[in-house]
Parts: sequence; C-alpha cells; structure tokens
Amino acid sequence: MADRTELAALSSQELHDRATRLAWRRLDVGFLWDLLKAIPEARAAVGDEERAETDIMRPLALLNDLVDADRGDLADALRPLYVEYLLEHEESDAEDQGDD
Repeated sequence: MADRTELAALSSQELHDRATRLAWRRLDVGFLWDLLKAIPEARAAVGDEERAETDIMRPLALLNDLVDADRGDLADALRPLYVEYLLEHEESDAEDQGDD
C-alpha cells in the first residue's frame, strides 16, 4: 500500500486509474457514485462552469464525463478524492486479495 507522499507523486491519470480499478474490483458503487457527484464541482473549480451546469442538468453528460475524469484539469481537480479513496481502501483490498 502506498502512503500519501507516494500517491501525491503519481500523475492524475495514474491516480484515477488506480482508484477506479480498485473500486471496480471491490464493486464499490458508493465510490463511483461519489466520483460522479464530484465531477460537476470539479469542473466548476477549474473554470468550466457551462459544462458543470450541463452535468447537473443532464445525467448522461455526467456519465460521459466519467470517461474523461482521468484527463487534464478535471483529473487534477479530482486528485484529492482519488488519494483519499486509495489511502482508505487499498490496504484492505490487498489483504483481501492476499497481497497479489
């Protein structure tokens, strides 16, 4: 399991990939839902207010953004979510997987 310093050194795309792979492996719908809910706020935080409003009004647009959540400013804005999720769940998942 990585610590906060090691996770902070990863790119936003690496954090996204690692956190979402872990969530899918754990069938953690709660995290994926939290990620979807965070996307409009993250878009607004990086100055994309128009797209953030679209995400709120049209759930399909939000699902499309889930595909893009590993790129650019959006991925950077979501870094804290990924880091916290990995810190909280990665160790227990490694134990459950037998430290594969």
